[in-house]
Amino acid sequence: MNSVLSQEEINALLNETFAKNPSEKEEDPKQILTPLEVDTLGEISNISMGSAATALSSLLGKRVDITTPNVEVTTLTEVRSKYTKPYVVVDVNYNKGLVGTNTLIIQTYDAGVIVDLMMGGDGSNPSMELNDLHLSAVGEAMNQMMGASSTSLSQVLSMRIDISPPMLDLYELQEYDFHLGDDDKVVKMSFHVVIKDLIDSEMMQLIPISFAKNLVDELMKNNGISETQPTIAPPIVTYQEERTAPRRQDISNEAENRHSFNEGKNQQQVEVTPVEYPKFSQGNAHSIGQTNLDLILDVGLQLSVELGRTNKKIKDILELSNGSIIELDKLAGEPVDILVNGKLLAKGEVVVIDENFGVRVTEIVSPLERVRSLK
Repeated sequence: MNSVLSQEEINALLNETFAKNPSEKEEDPKQILTPLEVDTLGEISNISMGSAATALSSLLGKRVDITTPNVEVTTLTEVRSKYTKPYVVVDVNYNKGLVGTNTLIIQTYDAGVIVDLMMGGDGSNPSMELNDLHLSAVGEAMNQMMGASSTSLSQVLSMRIDISPPMLDLYELQEYDFHLGDDDKVVKMSFHVVIKDLIDSEMMQLIPISFAKNLVDELMKNNGISETQPTIAPPIVTYQEERTAPRRQDISNEAENRHSFNEGKNQQQVEVTPVEYPKFSQGNAHSIGQTNLDLILDVGLQLSVELGRTNKKIKDILELSNGSIIELDKLAGEPVDILVNGKLLAKGEVVVIDENFGVRVTEIVSPLERVRSLK
């Protein structure tokens, strides 16, 4: 018997050894999230940061464009080695609905432009040294942005989401404590931010892998519910067809009954005419009603969007001047009211379309709520 192993047997033994020890293989960081999960995170961020851009645009009075994010898995070591200068670091903690931390990293120059615009400047001469007052102004802008972002996120995930007030300061990333290990994997989402003639740079979000997977799982859960709806649709169509068929049969039966009834009544001609007239009058009334409805379809209605309301004393009104700020009864990120001829019809969120403001309808108000709004 030959005790020497052939090359094929050696290869088979080596392959078996590697198969029994998969932990020895180095894990590729890019494979922690599947391509579907990466795309899902990109879509979630695109929606939430779109709302944040709208809020910032309203606050600054300038058009703000934020592109679709570039999503990648990396480590804190790689982030710190690539981004070396000081940044404004904003931490947002999600404490209801979702649990996790979202870290927003903004360039110092961009933060200075935002501060200058908020303080009445034109943004062309931003301060490069941010003091406590400047950071407080940036904090207010971030509060508005993240409030709008969490509102849109709650609508996407169909759950209530509460966040803590953003905490921010000026840091070098090498010194900042992310509460994670340097080799821990994080998801980095990079956005291209443009404010015409003022800002054209990158904004970055960092979230832990566990939080990212939680976001994806919640969205997939909602998609799972919606994906079952098409399977329900065919029975509905069938049910409508089944409902339609008996109605046609009833109509034909009714016609036969009328025919037999009229034949019976022909022997008593005095009663024939009174019986037939109501049928003709009902048909005419239906056609006239439909005609009237068609006539009003082209009537113009005034549609307006109400950002909010407030009550002021005459003294306060007389003291208004350029730059005065009026606080409304709406919270940041709260849906605005859509009115038709002054009557509440729906609720929505403000969006920017090209260079104009618009509104995206998020909820049609129920008839009961419309009645309550009239009281």
